[in-house]
Amino acid sequence: MAEHNEIGKQGELLAQQHLRTIGYQIIKTNWRKHRCEVDIIANHANFLCFIEVKTRSNTNSGNPRDAVNKKKQQELIKAANLYLEDTSKDPEVRFDVIEVIINQGKKAEIILIQDAFNAVG
Repeated sequence: MAEHNEIGKQGELLAQQHLRTIGYQIIKTNWRKHRCEVDIIANHANFLCFIEVKTRSNTNSGNPRDAVNKKKQQELIKAANLYLEDTSKDPEVRFDVIEVIINQGKKAEIILIQDAFNAVG
């Protein structure tokens, strides 16, 4: 497996641990349907959260959150709609982004951005 894939997997595991620690109840990880994917689906504070995890080994090319551009946001919104159709639920929805920076030899830095974007325009 390529190094960036390994870093990504490690970041997702660290993100899951962090989210559990701060009270998120994880429902699904790496949920997929058709060509859509959500890294983490969780309950938190009366919201159903669709969470994108972005992991980098450094910030030389910018913050990991910068990779969640408009196109990625639209993909997440589409995936969330498919998930909601499958589960026949109509909860309050929130889109969060969690960035993980794994610097060699240092403790990973984890930054959670709640309500990072919304499904409206």
